[in-house]
Amino acid sequence: MKKLSLLITVALLAAALLTACATPEPEVIIETVEVEVEVPVEVEVEVEVPADAVDKTVVEFWTTDNEEGRIDVYEAIAIKFMAEHPEIDLRIIPIEESGIAQRIATAQAANRLPDIVRMGIERVSAFAADGILDADAASAVIDSIGLDDFRDGPLVMVTDPASGKYAAVPFDGWIQAIWYRTDSFADAGVNAPISWDDIDAACDALPGTGNLLYGLTLGTDPGQNYPHQVFEQVAISNDAWPFDAAGNVSMNTPEMIEALAFYSELQRCAVPGPQYWRGAREAYELDQSAMLFYSTYIMDDLVDGSGMEGGGSITIAVDDLANKTGFAAMMEGPNGSASYGQLVTLGIMQGAVPEAQLVVEYFMTGENYIDVLALAPFGKVPVLESAVAEWGTLSPYFANYSDETLGQIANGFDSMQRWLFRPDYDATQRAVVGDIEGRLLIPMAISNIALEGIMTPETAAEWLQEQVEILYADRQE
Repeated sequence: MKKLSLLITVALLAAALLTACATPEPEVIIETVEVEVEVPVEVEVEVEVPADAVDKTVVEFWTTDNEEGRIDVYEAIAIKFMAEHPEIDLRIIPIEESGIAQRIATAQAANRLPDIVRMGIERVSAFAADGILDADAASAVIDSIGLDDFRDGPLVMVTDPASGKYAAVPFDGWIQAIWYRTDSFADAGVNAPISWDDIDAACDALPGTGNLLYGLTLGTDPGQNYPHQVFEQVAISNDAWPFDAAGNVSMNTPEMIEALAFYSELQRCAVPGPQYWRGAREAYELDQSAMLFYSTYIMDDLVDGSGMEGGGSITIAVDDLANKTGFAAMMEGPNGSASYGQLVTLGIMQGAVPEAQLVVEYFMTGENYIDVLALAPFGKVPVLESAVAEWGTLSPYFANYSDETLGQIANGFDSMQRWLFRPDYDATQRAVVGDIEGRLLIPMAISNIALEGIMTPETAAEWLQEQVEILYADRQE
């Protein structure tokens, strides 16, 4: 704005109204007044625009690794990625595992699906059936990382039987096994607990060896999921499944009855009373039992002692317990063999931006993948062959276990099975399998056989058949 001086001439005329006959000449007085007025003036101004103030491609990554420390690592990897790809805005969003289905349904209804979701394998089949996973994108990432680098087991689990494509990208997981006292087994002169016959033999021979009171702790608590997890491995090792190839409920087959009988009869050498994972872990650490069904998450507990429900930690009663512990992931039954565990995947959702493939590949490459595995080495077994050697160095606790044990853990994916993983089951059947587990039908049946004695394996199988048929019918309505 500039101030301009404007001269305004004001004429003040004073005239008297006179009659027409006597009108004198009017006197005219003229004054000049100077007034200042502000007038707007356009001025050109140069504004510096930041170089990064441009549109970016947003990639949303939902992860169930949602603890604060884990999110920090995910975000650190994201920052490195964005430094290499400034045109991409990668957003890490923590979510709860139990809430995935609802979150995805809400996002789908709003047409706002994320680009990437970290999720358990049990979600993959249902989402693939709903048509919301981009199998082409997942298959492209697997090929880009290196198909030969992936273990065969995880690839089979993520294969869509309808298309033959990979519905998601395997990421990590954990393995369940029988952990057992190698020294006690040697003293008792029995083989490692792999086959049903060897498990039976150990059950009879171990009590009374050294300080051992029991052969094992059996999952029998009807209010806990632990018995189901253990029994599934027993059932699959005998080719016992909740549905047959024709899609019929098959909970009362001879194979299922045989699995129920073998499992329940192990109670003869087990810790008495309803038991679940906590009692199993404590009895093993206190030198009371020689076998323990548990996941790889127990590896540090066998060194330091596990936490007790009332606070504090168990004082391990066996010197160098971890080094005296063997790992039997594979179970061989009369009609098959299997190990049990969990596979975690990265799903690329339908409609995801192409850049999402770059993100998945980045998280599974080199040190970035190792950084993720290091968050929980015992529960994050690598799916890539190239990562196994370095994974074995990620925790000082690994030094307490033999190379043979670490090798079995690393190779556990090759034989890992779950009722949910069976590729020919459709979404409804998988939902029913989830209902069987969620409603604790197996723990109740086992308790009724092994503890209460009010059912035989045959009557328990018939009861399970009736219950699952009802669940299946309800799901089909």
